[in-house]
Amino acid sequence: MGRSVLKVKGYTSDQIKALIKKEDKYKVGIRLYAVYQVSIGVSSRKLEEIYQISFKQITNWVHRFRSEGIDGLFDKSGRGRKSRLSDDQKKELLEIVLNESPTNYQYNTETWTGPLVMELIKKKYGIPYQKAQVYNILKRLGLTYQRAKGFYPEADLEKKKEFKEGLKKTVEKS
Repeated sequence: MGRSVLKVKGYTSDQIKALIKKEDKYKVGIRLYAVYQVSIGVSSRKLEEIYQISFKQITNWVHRFRSEGIDGLFDKSGRGRKSRLSDDQKKELLEIVLNESPTNYQYNTETWTGPLVMELIKKKYGIPYQKAQVYNILKRLGLTYQRAKGFYPEADLEKKKEFKEGLKKTVEKS
């Protein structure tokens, strides 16, 4: 009879990988260990298989470690595409979303949504964004997504009451 295989319970491999990617100390530790392995003679092509990352990235870590030390293994800021909205436009957008109603901009709702903000940015600043990117912008501005609570400010309370009464009468008849 063979030995039982050790298993990790409570986490999937994807969840563990996400934890490593999220936490800077883990990322730097793994990168440092890869640099160590290169220093003892393990090829970057072999490490590519182990770490599931390109050999070129591993060689980049080695070069950055050589020139900057352990600081070279941290992610650099300023990566990615620069925002097309200026800082002033972002501040103005934040003020609008926090303090103004969509009805002030000819929308027929009292609640800001991602698609409405996307449309507002396009109308006001002439910059088209995808919905997912609008949510990223709002997150960077310190705003969070909140689910609707089933109350609509623009709803007519009298009509709602009449509808409920009519519904009760219909149920009583059947």
